[in-house]
Amino acid sequence: MHPDFKQHFAENRDRHLEELKEWLSIPSISALPEHNSDVARAAEWTAEALKKAGMENAKIMPTEGHPVVYGDWLKAEGKPTVLIYGHYDVQPVDPVDLWETPPFEPAIRDEKLYARGASDDKGQVFLHIKVLEAILQKEGTLPLNFKFCIEGEEEIGSPNLDPFVEKHRDLLAADVLVISDTPMIEKGKPVICYGLRGLCGLQIDVKGPKGDLHSGLYGGAVQNPIHALVQILDSMRNEQGQVTVDGFYDRVVPLTEKERKEFAEIGPEEEKMRQELNVPELFGEEGYTALERTWARPTLEINGIYGGFQGEGIKTVIPSEAHAKITCRLVPDQEPDEIIELIKKHVKSHTPPGVTVEFQLFDKGRPFMTPPDHPAIQAAARSYEQAYGVAPAYTRMGGSIPIVETFGRLLNVPVVMMGFGLPDENFHAPNEHFNLVNFDKGLLTLSHYWYELEKTLK
Repeated sequence: MHPDFKQHFAENRDRHLEELKEWLSIPSISALPEHNSDVARAAEWTAEALKKAGMENAKIMPTEGHPVVYGDWLKAEGKPTVLIYGHYDVQPVDPVDLWETPPFEPAIRDEKLYARGASDDKGQVFLHIKVLEAILQKEGTLPLNFKFCIEGEEEIGSPNLDPFVEKHRDLLAADVLVISDTPMIEKGKPVICYGLRGLCGLQIDVKGPKGDLHSGLYGGAVQNPIHALVQILDSMRNEQGQVTVDGFYDRVVPLTEKERKEFAEIGPEEEKMRQELNVPELFGEEGYTALERTWARPTLEINGIYGGFQGEGIKTVIPSEAHAKITCRLVPDQEPDEIIELIKKHVKSHTPPGVTVEFQLFDKGRPFMTPPDHPAIQAAARSYEQAYGVAPAYTRMGGSIPIVETFGRLLNVPVVMMGFGLPDENFHAPNEHFNLVNFDKGLLTLSHYWYELEKTLK
């Protein structure tokens, strides 16, 4: 039997929440240069918190952008090493007028802690720090070796973390990577996320005449770039919701029957989803449920389209150019660079005469999956059940965390994603919050997990 920390966390709850509020009060918005000093201050707070918890070698490590905070405790001789990843940067807060209380003045209402970063990701990272602090205080030692890698650029796509991990492979070497930056299904229903979709994005720039033309003088004599762009975009997907770019599905690993059965048991009910989204009906790739399509099938979406006159009323012009932004969510074993090349080839072959096409490339990240029967994931499942009283569901996630794949590939470690947020906690939106029931149960889950993992990895 491993130690019981329930009483410790109850006795220290007020202190813990005040410390978390202090961290949340730092406006570490990585996307806005005017907050660079705040991001640096948040990094300092993070490093100091690791030191106070008992981590050694806690330090702020520079990158080309915002720094990475590292810390470790490596005194469990002969035991495996866990790397804990998280981020201390947060999203911008606009529109501010929709916040019930100021985003950087943390407030508790109805057992929910409101502040930017409360759920994504300071609140969840804080759980890890406090659990290790508690074990060291009570036991004087830890069951495993631990390393922290807490970055300050996750909310802007982690542009400098890949080279950081590449450069510091030896420093970050571990046997398991644990991340708490994913949501549960709903209150009281924990999940283990074992797969993430990848991402690639590009902009299509269609160019026609040297400038906007009078549609009376030139209409019918030249190609309209907007018409050309619409034609190109329409060629990319059919009425069954399938992407028609040649080769797009060639590498896709199909869902297993076991996965399809488990997803069906999870839900959510499609009619409930339809009502929540307020749409006449759901739509997607034929032959798959909405959950299968969002978690385990690739997509091609138009995120924005613009060109020509945008003002009020009408202006009779043939625009000189038109633009569209496209992103694809990718699944194992699709490669972002290959998908981009397939799309570019498709666009060129479907470009009508009279215009030229250029491309701009955006974010990309590979999909990732750890087998759900991996011992480290099974240990996490047992830990959730001890804290929540119910077995967790096994899910994939439709979103992308590109650095997860980077860690898995460069460090060659299994990745365990143990999230404690809820889908309705408004991360990235006004009134972000963290349900304190999951703050409490998250501490207990992680305190169970490290001892379960020690037994599992012996």
